[in-house]
Amino acid sequence: MLHLNPTPLTLGIGITSLIAVLILCVISWRRSAHPRRTLLLEILRFAIACVVVLLLWQPEWRTTINPDAKPTIAILWDHSDSMTTVDAKLPKILSDAEEITSRAELVDKTLASDLWQPLAANGKNEIVTLPFASAPDGSGESQLAGTDINAPLAQTLEKQTNLRAVVLLTDGDYNLGQPPVAAAQKMRLRGVPLFPIPIGSQTRLPDLDLLAVSAPTYGIVGENVQIPFTVRSSLDHPVRTIVRLRDQNGQERTKDIIIPPNAETYESILWKLEKGGASTLELSIPVADGELLDSNNSRKFNIAGKPERIRVLILETLPRWEYRFLKNALSRDPGVELSCLLLQPQLGPGVGAHYISKFPEKIEDLAQYDVIFIGDIGVAPDQLTKEQCTLIRGLVENQASGVVFLPGRQGNQFTLLDTDLADLMPVTLDETMKHGFSESVAAPLTLTTEGRSSLLTMLGNNEEENPEIWRHLPGFFWHAPVVRAKGGTEVLATHGNRRGPYGPIPLLVTKTAGSGKVLFMGIDSAWRWRRGVEDLYHYRFWGQVARWMSYQRNMAAGQRVRLFFTPERPQPGTTVTLNANAFDSNGAPMKTGAVHVDLTAPDGNTRRIELQKNETAWGAYSGRFRIDLPGEWKVRATTTGAEDQPLETTIISQGTQLEKTGQPARPEVLEEMAKVSRGRMIQPAQLPELIKEINALPEPRPLETRISLLSQWATLAAIIVLLGGFWLGRKFNGAF
Repeated sequence: MLHLNPTPLTLGIGITSLIAVLILCVISWRRSAHPRRTLLLEILRFAIACVVVLLLWQPEWRTTINPDAKPTIAILWDHSDSMTTVDAKLPKILSDAEEITSRAELVDKTLASDLWQPLAANGKNEIVTLPFASAPDGSGESQLAGTDINAPLAQTLEKQTNLRAVVLLTDGDYNLGQPPVAAAQKMRLRGVPLFPIPIGSQTRLPDLDLLAVSAPTYGIVGENVQIPFTVRSSLDHPVRTIVRLRDQNGQERTKDIIIPPNAETYESILWKLEKGGASTLELSIPVADGELLDSNNSRKFNIAGKPERIRVLILETLPRWEYRFLKNALSRDPGVELSCLLLQPQLGPGVGAHYISKFPEKIEDLAQYDVIFIGDIGVAPDQLTKEQCTLIRGLVENQASGVVFLPGRQGNQFTLLDTDLADLMPVTLDETMKHGFSESVAAPLTLTTEGRSSLLTMLGNNEEENPEIWRHLPGFFWHAPVVRAKGGTEVLATHGNRRGPYGPIPLLVTKTAGSGKVLFMGIDSAWRWRRGVEDLYHYRFWGQVARWMSYQRNMAAGQRVRLFFTPERPQPGTTVTLNANAFDSNGAPMKTGAVHVDLTAPDGNTRRIELQKNETAWGAYSGRFRIDLPGEWKVRATTTGAEDQPLETTIISQGTQLEKTGQPARPEVLEEMAKVSRGRMIQPAQLPELIKEINALPEPRPLETRISLLSQWATLAAIIVLLGGFWLGRKFNGAF
């Protein structure tokens, strides 16, 4: 049946328009020399006007379906793993003892109760009981299993044509799908009330939960790896405990931590990789007093040990002390392949071991470097050119290399601010003090909160002794004229004695730039850290800088393609971004061709994706894919013309259980759903009231489907046909 929905305004406009069109049609018919043909045309004109006005009144075609089945009462109950939490109290109507039991057992006893019989008495209602959120078989799929409350409610509305009410037994802890209030809105439109019954306690069970372990995918053999982790406590008292990190051979490292009550704690532990290849490590915390769950106190993860080969280029103009000791430290590092370009004024390039005579001219020659140190050098004759600065920026942003700024007393770094390197500089410099600031007494560096937890500034064997080491390091007598750090940077250390207009002066600052990293060190006295301990801290610091700056670039490197990906340890359901640098047979960035990646899922299924070329970058390609299953994803990357030289690596997806026991119930979700659907939230002890309330509900109203004619393509097509017929009729009427 056709229904119109005009507003007073559109009704008046429509009637007025029809009267005006009718008058014009009559006038046109009376003046015409062919009254019969003109009469047909004017009737068609008026019909078109009527159709347009009807569309203005929002016409709908409504169909009413009168159900012939009995009214249905649907009882949906949660069958997810979170329902195994033991925090539900049985009401007196189900158990005289009112004992504490699991949420699932409370649901079972509620469904088995005789209280539902009055609803089905005399066959006046049909009772339908349906579980939802059941965990699938298989460990991989069970990790992806979760609770979707919206979907079963929406499906029930679609399948049941004579639905009287819906009863929902759940803890409200949904973690998949749309917010369940969307289904409640659909129920309101259908006139079906929802009666949720909250199951479980709103208080989290006393527990220590090792939420996440954010370990890197690989580390350098013989070096420490920092492994961050997160612990959540729902205990009402602080816990002093020992975190243990153990490998398959029984080697172990421990760390004492204090976990505050009812809070999340972010900590990290160091692990030294003794051998190459993949290793499985387990991080665990002991069960604390009063803790009821012990299944979430440990996590296993994999990490690979790799031999290192880091190529470093140092650019400098004067052999100052900082340069000499930096060169000395890196040249003796067995994992570093060092090149130095010393452009001394009036003396020419430096010569000797580890020296090069000029800046790399070809892109492929520069692209081999993982880290570039830019000392007290700038843009000037016999120094750097703007074109070379552009190449360095491209190397950092497109090839995932790192750049370290080490300014000096000559102030040459200010000339870099007129080049493409200006955007990489993580700090703002004071141009009125180009030669920096001198100190009469040694000034210390003070670590920030970020600096105390960074592997870059880790000079001790553990995090407890590291701040003490930094407090006793020899100070500096000169620092760069830094005003403040730019946005998006991370300040690791500040001036210990001076403050600027924006607070403590940042002197050790990092940032990311494209695919690479940037470090700014605003002092020239790191070499003084050798006092009394020789190379202990100085050697370690610069070695860590070189490894930290080159980490992402060396995640997976082959002969013709280099691959890095984010996130490093994706969770199931997340999207991984692949970035690749491809090279031709000469080692230059590939200009033409494609990069293909073959993915093998943990279940053995394979697929191929083609990475998209970045036309503005050097041989850079990128693509994305979705992690569907936890486990090892094997990645095989090849380039055009070098299919026999593939790069093979592994992405490890360690899934976390979406469904967790011990989580608090969320009755506020159910209460909102009840309000939206015009139902009522019922406590388990109020089941008799629920039965009476459902019995008092009116009969379900007939289903009504509405089709808006305004949104149908056939309506537009009909108007076009009518207008075309009218136009042809006018041409025909005027020609004869």
